[in-house]
Amino acid sequence: MGSSRVAVVKGERGHGPVYRALDLIDYKEALRGWDRALIKVNFITTKTWETGATTDPIVVEAIIQKMKELPVEVYVVESDATMTNADRAFRATGMEEMCERNGVGWINLRHTGDRIELNIPDSEALSSIKVPRIVTESAIVSAAKLKTHSETQVTLGMKNMFGLLPDKFKGKYHFRGMHRVVADINAVLRPALTVIDGFVAMEGRGPVHGRPVQMDTIIAGMDVVATDATATRVMGLDPHQVDHIRMAHERGLGEIDEVEVLGDGIEAVKRVFERS
Repeated sequence: MGSSRVAVVKGERGHGPVYRALDLIDYKEALRGWDRALIKVNFITTKTWETGATTDPIVVEAIIQKMKELPVEVYVVESDATMTNADRAFRATGMEEMCERNGVGWINLRHTGDRIELNIPDSEALSSIKVPRIVTESAIVSAAKLKTHSETQVTLGMKNMFGLLPDKFKGKYHFRGMHRVVADINAVLRPALTVIDGFVAMEGRGPVHGRPVQMDTIIAGMDVVATDATATRVMGLDPHQVDHIRMAHERGLGEIDEVEVLGDGIEAVKRVFERS
């Protein structure tokens, strides 16, 4: 697929580092041709941004502000999970207040009725998935977290896409093998843009019960595999050893090694994370 560009920007929590990362990767090109974008946040819990568990509203606000330069209608989205009520998290995390302030709508994908089935070619675990039609007709911005994960080692841009499935009881997918499930989902639902919130990250018992880590880092790219591979290296891990990243690369979905890192670079922010 050739070299992929990923921005790694160090800076204190605020709009500035997000703006810089998006400009470095030419985010306008990523969203060209789309008239609607869904910003997929990580609401696995009602814990707020300073715990490192959920997407920071200030990161999403910065993305929204940059999108105002484009003719794009924007929504923030997430879906309920087995142990999570996305609407409750939307309120508790401060995302609701931020969206109201910026005139942006919210969609809990579990409650969308119009759905479409997507067949997955050369699948690892899932022959098909059903998702809301709006997901297939919008640019997806994966506004992920920089976190460790008990099953998948890391939860970044690719793992965040799992939350686009509208099922409440997502535990059934874990029995299929989460690395394979994540690779399958990303084979048919590819984010146009991935922005990984590392202002406060999480290590140890992620994705909910780990320790917050002050990283002051934003990682962004158009190739989600390259972006996740870069973020994994920032965490002191080898992306070749993270199965869903390796599987996605082997399926031609993105790069692991042929990555052009822009901005401050990996070494400026690298920290060896304690694994889950």
